[in-house]
Amino acid sequence: MPKRSSKPPRDENEAAFEAVSRLTASERPQDRQEEARKNPAAVALGRLGGKKGGPARARKLSAQQRKAIAKKAAAARWKTEGER
Repeated sequence: MPKRSSKPPRDENEAAFEAVSRLTASERPQDRQEEARKNPAAVALGRLGGKKGGPARARKLSAQQRKAIAKKAAAARWKTEGER
């Protein structure tokens, strides 16, 4: 059984829709539309480009540039909540 959400639904109609969706195990209409819009060939090509892009960029950068980028990323990760 799924855990309860800590946030109540914004509207009674949304709560009813969610309950019926869970009971009938149906998808939301916008979820189906989003899946239908994606072209599988385009998704595959985009993934291929993404897999090539990072290593290609790393080859173009000098060691000093890579080090500067890594330092900036580490500083951003370790910032406290007040500094953000």
